[in-house]
Amino acid sequence: MGIGTLAHTVGRLPLEELTERLKGSGIDFVQLALSKAIADIDTGPGRLSPGLANAIAERFARAGIRIGVLGCYINPVHPDPERRRLEIARFKEHLRFARDFGAPIVATETGDLRTFAGADPERYEELGWEALRRSAEELAEEAEKRGVFVGIEPAAPHTLSTPDKAARLLTEVPSPNVGIVLDPVNLLSPDNFGEQDAVVNRAFELLGDRIVLAHLKDAQPGGDGRLLQVPAGGGAFRTERFLRKLQAHKPLVDISLECLTGETIGPAVQRVKAMTAAL
Repeated sequence: MGIGTLAHTVGRLPLEELTERLKGSGIDFVQLALSKAIADIDTGPGRLSPGLANAIAERFARAGIRIGVLGCYINPVHPDPERRRLEIARFKEHLRFARDFGAPIVATETGDLRTFAGADPERYEELGWEALRRSAEELAEEAEKRGVFVGIEPAAPHTLSTPDKAARLLTEVPSPNVGIVLDPVNLLSPDNFGEQDAVVNRAFELLGDRIVLAHLKDAQPGGDGRLLQVPAGGGAFRTERFLRKLQAHKPLVDISLECLTGETIGPAVQRVKAMTAAL
């Protein structure tokens, strides 16, 4: 399994400094959110090109790191239709140039579950779902043209809040170029943390064949009733059990580590690589 992390874990830096900071940390790849990670190049809407993408990819390659995924975390259910169009256009631009970065996936989450609650307290979930489905259809069409994946990440507070909802979206948007970014901890909350095995099992049952990337962190219940997220191996999530299931469903899939700082990347990578080696 390839082990990576978010490129901006070490901060938003000039490209050369960014890659030097990441070099030697033990990672195989990065999840690169361009505007969050690169300080000295304008990667805003309309700025991407094959040449720019190749130059960035080559700089990472010289540091021994590939770009495994582009992070473009838009809000596909933004309540302002004009703003939503801009978000979708930005994501499509990432899809067009993803292969030039060497990245087969562009990833996003799905916006807050209660986005439309103020406008319609009774039908807000239905309204959010319809907005998400329309956005996903557009992105899937563009991804199919470019031969890359839209990676959609379910998370408990978001429109795609459960494995069952994620499976429904895959049915309603039946594109082979839509895949799942599976972060098991993001599917957990204080209410269901005690049933984490059931939640993880359900995710693999419904989504296992559509996983294109995994995110990995840990969690532990906090004294204030919240679920505290911590680096992998540092909490009460059954990480090794999850990794065994992941390897069984998607051998050698990439895993991006979260909740890290620049100083903790190396130890976290070593810890997770030791876990995967023992599978």
